[in-house]
Amino acid sequence: MSDFRRISNTFLNDVLTVPRNELDALIFRHLTDATIWNIAHPVNRLAGREEVRDGFFLPLREAFSHVRRRDEIFIGGPNRRSPGGHWIAAVTHYLGNFENPLFGVKPSNNLVFLRSGEFYRVEPDGRISEAKIIVDLIDLMRQAGRFPLPEMFGTEMLFPGPATHDGVLPSGSADGEETLDLCEAMLDDLTAFDPETFTSSGQTGDDGYWHDDMLWYGPGGIGSNYRWSGFEKDHRAPFLTAFPDRVGGNHYCRIGDGNYAAVSGWPSMTMTHKGDYLGVPASGRSLTLRVMDFYRCAGGKIMENWVMLDYIDLFQQMGRDLIGEQT
Repeated sequence: MSDFRRISNTFLNDVLTVPRNELDALIFRHLTDATIWNIAHPVNRLAGREEVRDGFFLPLREAFSHVRRRDEIFIGGPNRRSPGGHWIAAVTHYLGNFENPLFGVKPSNNLVFLRSGEFYRVEPDGRISEAKIIVDLIDLMRQAGRFPLPEMFGTEMLFPGPATHDGVLPSGSADGEETLDLCEAMLDDLTAFDPETFTSSGQTGDDGYWHDDMLWYGPGGIGSNYRWSGFEKDHRAPFLTAFPDRVGGNHYCRIGDGNYAAVSGWPSMTMTHKGDYLGVPASGRSLTLRVMDFYRCAGGKIMENWVMLDYIDLFQQMGRDLIGEQT
């Protein structure tokens, strides 16, 4: 198989900028007949080329004038999880002047950077047969002056690219399988935690998975944080207080590529809403959560972690329509 990463990367950039009369032919060449795309709520499932065009690409082109894609991570490799195949994982931003509504979010008429986490299954002929995409509509609302939640736990910022600036189509001698091994071992040990301190064994210290100077970049509603203490304070403790029985790791995709790895579940987590969370009182409802994690590792340690969560869908399950509540 040729470098399927580069072919798809070119397509995903071009599909936003080609003239409208060339769009259908471009999509025909790069998507299979029966392509299935699952997008964050409220878009959800799109089946076939026309639905993907009308339900995802055209809304982006119409909402953001002169829309462009800016990739921070773009990796690929064989999938360890069923259904197998070769997959791509990307962290990107869609940027442009936000002039028309997007998926129900009202425009600001100013520049925005819509962050997005993306997974694509690529067939041997180079065409995309499946996609999972989480666009951070909560952060888009923040940029438009319509943030629907209480103040975030961590720091809100534009998702930075990797500190090494090599996340797009990485090359080199690093072993992606070893990188993925490290991340999988971390996830296995992260499942169990002390309910008093919210710590998990093996995560930090000389023999731990995470570097002391780890950076964790979270989605709108949570924000980003620095070092394990910041991660526990700004994300782990509030989340486990609200959802103490959470079970994760139900992934359809796990890939490694050089110093990078990415995993995702649709949904990944099942849990019960047992405590208050981001202004929503405990409801006792059973919930699911769509999750994407992207990692950069070095020297046997996890250095950076970008996290995308479909919080519009999660809050819908908890009884709040965050998009519908906009003023």
